[in-house]
Amino acid sequence: MRGFRYLGGVATLRLDCEACMGCGRCVEVCPHQVFTLDRERARILDLDACMECGACSRNCPADAIRVDTGVGCATGLINEWLRERNAGNKGGGCCC
Repeated sequence: MRGFRYLGGVATLRLDCEACMGCGRCVEVCPHQVFTLDRERARILDLDACMECGACSRNCPADAIRVDTGVGCATGLINEWLRERNAGNKGGGCCC
């Protein structure tokens, strides 16, 4: 899903690389591949892809990740619902 963006340069995501123990949970739980492992430590690969859902910080056993969970998660769910709805509405107009 690389290339997905909310608003550039506004994500509150912060990673303390020194505190990271390299478990890779952030890589596993992030829905937008924001993280990667580099030399046995997490690294932010794509900050602008962060939707601030908080999955990474809730699953980090080293407490090395901070993010102010915001509207990004709700926005992502709404946008996905709209994409699915519009994909099923190929004839145009209302599908009610």
